[in-house]
Amino acid sequence: MTPKDTGTEISSIIREAGKPDCDICGGLGYIRTDHPVGHPDFGKLEICACRQAEISHRDHNNLFAYSQLNQLQDLTFENFESRGRIGLGEHQAASLEYAFNQAKQYASSHNGWLLLRGKYGCGKTHLAAAIANFAVQMRVKTLFITVPDLLDSLRFSYNRGSESSFEERFEEIRRCPFLILDDFGTQNATQWAQEKLFQIINYRYINKLPMVITTNLEMDQIEGRIRSRLEDPALVTRVHIQAPDYRRPMEAVGYHELSTLSLHGNQTFKTFSLRKSENIPSESLKMLETVAEAAKQYAANPKGWFVIFGSYGSGKTHLAAAIANYQLNIGAPPLFIVVPDLLDHLRATFSPDSGTTLDRRFDEIKSSSLLVLDDLGTQNMTPWVREKLYQLFNYRYTAQLPTVITTSDNPEDMDPRIKSRIEDKRLCKNYYIKIPPFTGKKT
Repeated sequence: MTPKDTGTEISSIIREAGKPDCDICGGLGYIRTDHPVGHPDFGKLEICACRQAEISHRDHNNLFAYSQLNQLQDLTFENFESRGRIGLGEHQAASLEYAFNQAKQYASSHNGWLLLRGKYGCGKTHLAAAIANFAVQMRVKTLFITVPDLLDSLRFSYNRGSESSFEERFEEIRRCPFLILDDFGTQNATQWAQEKLFQIINYRYINKLPMVITTNLEMDQIEGRIRSRLEDPALVTRVHIQAPDYRRPMEAVGYHELSTLSLHGNQTFKTFSLRKSENIPSESLKMLETVAEAAKQYAANPKGWFVIFGSYGSGKTHLAAAIANYQLNIGAPPLFIVVPDLLDHLRATFSPDSGTTLDRRFDEIKSSSLLVLDDLGTQNMTPWVREKLYQLFNYRYTAQLPTVITTSDNPEDMDPRIKSRIEDKRLCKNYYIKIPPFTGKKT
């Protein structure tokens, strides 16, 4: 039985001695095969069984060294928490468990490509390393490398002191039997880097070589030629992990990076006061109770728009935050944002230091699964602000995306275009709270 090629010459293996007391080879370490003349293996030497364990161990060490998994050898399927830590929302835990099952299935088959997407710390690298460690155990020649390190190794190969030429290193990477590219998208996206990555990915695409890629990018952020390969359903299994950063404290789990919901963590339906102990007209208290009950029903099944009108301190923000916190606790984190803050985030994209574009940030906000807009009407209404708000409202109106809005504005004072959307009773439920500001004192 011939050992698998792991970079060690068979002739040098054969020259090593076997066990002195071996009854098969007599200590030679190899035997000559007994085949008739004309047989493909006639006259060839084979490693004796007394040395198979040693050769297998050496093969594994060579494969492990080649794989560059030294710092990641402890990342396995066995120590991966497939449902995440306690307290994770059901939606987030389910996405993590799905990714875990897909990774285990892929590790056993190496069928096509596996693309793992998600934010930093969600478990992408752990699953990719677990696949790599499993492959090495199965004696599959595997290369696990972060994309920035890959590009650095190619650049270094231009140096005269490099052990291999650029062409040799480039061919080694793109022809590797099993390649795992971690942190795709964190590289410096120069034209040279983009071209080299495309050449590697395109070669493996044409030749259907197995590959795993992890990235925190959205699909539309990936260079067009590469994205077209990654979107081929016949080859690529795409998995989106929606779990938050495992390293973050539990109180920060699930909040959208733009959201201010963490400031309203104590504003739930349980803590909302119906103010029955105050000297307030019964019709106003009844209205408040009606709005609170409608908010509970909407939180359990957010469809259409839920709009609350009322003066400052009437409880609008508390009810909006209660809806958002309810959704967060069932694993569907919303985007809760005060309208002036939303506009500040959009303006911040104009800065040269911004890590995103206006279009990308705006698209992220307007397409969020549940958007809670607090304090509409407190913004400075410049023509640019007016147009952005209309675009936001019009997009969510057309797409019929769940939206919660609080405002102290009189409907007649609104932009007529936005007002027409809010007054459409097919999509919107409008509620009015006519009650004195809450002071926390009995009256």
